[in-house]
Amino acid sequence: MAHPPPQPPGDLRRIATDPDAFEAFYREHVEAVQRFVARRIDDRDRAADLTAEIFLAAIASAGAYRPGRGAPVAWLFGVARNVVADDRRRQARERRATGEITGRRLLDDDDITRIEARLDAAARSRALYRALDALPETERAVLELVAVDDLPVAQAAAALGIRPVTARVRLHRARRTLRAQLAPDDVPSPAPTLEVAP
Repeated sequence: MAHPPPQPPGDLRRIATDPDAFEAFYREHVEAVQRFVARRIDDRDRAADLTAEIFLAAIASAGAYRPGRGAPVAWLFGVARNVVADDRRRQARERRATGEITGRRLLDDDDITRIEARLDAAARSRALYRALDALPETERAVLELVAVDDLPVAQAAAALGIRPVTARVRLHRARRTLRAQLAPDDVPSPAPTLEVAP
């Protein structure tokens, strides 16, 4: 029986087939993913489920990772954005139909405790996200990845599958719109991060 060719030790695609590689990847990135989810979701159980789903989706799509298109964290944030967007669409359908369904859980009690702490700390950031809802999705996506998740513009562009110059234009438009819409007294404390240089 023929065996697949060995993959380089640093190859992210190994997380789909090598449990040790996945565990190392999970431990390295779980806190970043928890923060990513906590800034977007205010329900603790749903945030825990989505964190697990993001890593399950990462396993499923690891074969598509291409190192030349960005750092692993940029790729993972791209996966996370897709999972969160899918969840929002699913939640909307379920609210209209039969209600909420609890997803699978990959997290233990310590992970959930850390998520709860991060959710509490991110409450003020969520107020800003309500204002961001008025932005077009294409502009909001770049702004979130750069100003909130601290990705450089080039990595945000890679996560979204667009050119860096397109990302910069969208980022500029998003910042300009927020400045026009938010009075200084209405901006919660995380707002200065919106001034991160492109």
